[in-house]
Amino acid sequence: MKPYMKVSLAALAIGVGVWVGSVYSNTAIGAGTSQPGTADDPVVTKSYVDQQIQKALNGSSNANSGNSAGTNSGSTGTDSSTGGDNTLPPVVSGASDAVEIVTVKPGQQLIGASGAEFIVRSGKAVIVSEGTNGVADLTDGVDLTNGQAAPTNHLLSFPRDGRGIMVLDGNKYSLTVMVRGGYSLK
Repeated sequence: MKPYMKVSLAALAIGVGVWVGSVYSNTAIGAGTSQPGTADDPVVTKSYVDQQIQKALNGSSNANSGNSAGTNSGSTGTDSSTGGDNTLPPVVSGASDAVEIVTVKPGQQLIGASGAEFIVRSGKAVIVSEGTNGVADLTDGVDLTNGQAAPTNHLLSFPRDGRGIMVLDGNKYSLTVMVRGGYSLK
């Protein structure tokens, strides 16, 4: 094959490649040109979805209540902007997501209520549990049983009442513990 034929075929191949690439590029660019919220691009807001859910749950009796103009209409906190699920029980008194810092002195036990979470920030702690099951160390994914050392800076979950931590025997320094949920000091 002669050299000018090779150059001609190469130029033709490059030209076809550029043409095919531009056709696909224009198709991709055109895909994003529809207006949001139209039938081509059905984007809806959270408030619209909440309103429709509320309408379905209440049988269309409370469809336009809530904050349609961005202001609260004086409802008791269960309007369409917050989900409106009236079937959930209220938060139990004393249980909160607030974190408290508790100091546990030697000889004391910090007993967690069901669902409490502890993080030992300083000191040497051991697990206190009455049964064979213990406390879940969520950081390492292991179960800590009665008498095992509670590692510092690990999230410990107390699934039942009556389980807790105390200062390691022979240690004269107190523990500093971050607590979320119910607890008692004994």
